[in-house]
Amino acid sequence: MEDGRIVAAAQEERFTRKKHDATFPSRAAEYCLREAGISASELDLVGFYEKPLVKFERLLETTWDARPKDFVPI
Repeated sequence: MEDGRIVAAAQEERFTRKKHDATFPSRAAEYCLREAGISASELDLVGFYEKPLVKFERLLETTWDARPKDFVPI
């Protein structure tokens, strides 16, 4: 934001093409800096939001999907 106006916003999944990409949004941050025409040293504040329960659910699903196919839960 600059003077109360949104200058740039992006989700990491737009750059990695991974739905719900849970990695740190470095590419999205780079894009926003380019769009704003500034460097990181010119930032006053940085905000990042992640819904903890949604992320936890994603981690569970990913772990379950990666389990050995012969795994039998007790």
